[in-house]
Amino acid sequence: MDFIPAVFFGIFGLGTPELIIILVILLVLLGGAKLPSLAKGLGQSIKEFKKASKDDTEAKADESKQKPDDKA
Repeated sequence: MDFIPAVFFGIFGLGTPELIIILVILLVLLGGAKLPSLAKGLGQSIKEFKKASKDDTEAKADESKQKPDDKA
């Protein structure tokens, strides 16, 4: 589990202080009551994106299996 945050921080160049500052700004702007619903919505959107990506990949694989190559 330590690998995922390290990759995330490395890609976006975010360290712990930057993430804390971002979370404090979100807390001030949105308030404590809206943060859980925001996190839930973000989690659901990521889940849907992954599902759509997986479905698209599977559809392309099925499509390539069904179409014969007419390059003869």
